[in-house]
Amino acid sequence: MPGVDEVFSALSDPTRREVLRSISERPELTASRLAGELPITRQAVAKHLAALQRAGLVEPRREGRETHYVLTPAPLAEAMDWMAQVGASWDQRLARLAQRARG
Repeated sequence: MPGVDEVFSALSDPTRREVLRSISERPELTASRLAGELPITRQAVAKHLAALQRAGLVEPRREGRETHYVLTPAPLAEAMDWMAQVGASWDQRLARLAQRARG
């Protein structure tokens, strides 16, 4: 399973974030439909979908001649857990610093 680094790398691109948002709002989108909605080519959409798939954020499902994409939220949850842990660590450090400044 891909790690947090792959998730952050995939989400670093604004177009990929838009693709992911579109898929989350309308499950089962195809690359062709996404290309019709975004100002990029179908080939570019396919590359963005491949990056999202490598990060574990979307999963392709073949239906006849079309490939539909669905959101797989587990890697997002793992990234959010990581951010929460880092945030908690900083909260603790800042609280200790504030206590020292008062004391």
